[in-house]
Amino acid sequence: MIVGIVAISKNFAIGKGGKLPWHYGADMKFFKETTTGNAVVMGANTWRSIGKPLPNRLNIVLSGSSSVTPPPEVMRLAEKAEVVDLARYLNRDVYVIGGAKTYADFADVVEKWIVTEIPLTVEDADTFMPTDFLDEFELDETRDLGDDLHVKILHRR
Repeated sequence: MIVGIVAISKNFAIGKGGKLPWHYGADMKFFKETTTGNAVVMGANTWRSIGKPLPNRLNIVLSGSSSVTPPPEVMRLAEKAEVVDLARYLNRDVYVIGGAKTYADFADVVEKWIVTEIPLTVEDADTFMPTDFLDEFELDETRDLGDDLHVKILHRR
């Protein structure tokens, strides 16, 4: 299954200056627990901001640029179709972890969204999710992570 996982602020911000504009240990722990043992796909900018493979996950960087050269333990695929094809053969979920362009590229194939709602408005953010990105999805469950963080799990209608 292809799953989008994102943390968004009240104003749909997801980034500032190439990084998350907040740090919540509970959200990081939830992200790690959710994605460990699965595959994660990210764009080149997200790869650069993380800077190293996420442990115990199949790391995939989506980039058509030959200048993006992750280490050998990280897959670089050039096109979304390659990720979609690979997902059919994996015995694990593929989590789309960002950034904004990668989320937009995968919007039509994401079957489930896991959205952490961050209780902030980030005034000077520079990267956002579209306000309608969940329009074709319905809520399955909500989880409370503490720290006023809530996770919504939604599936495509």
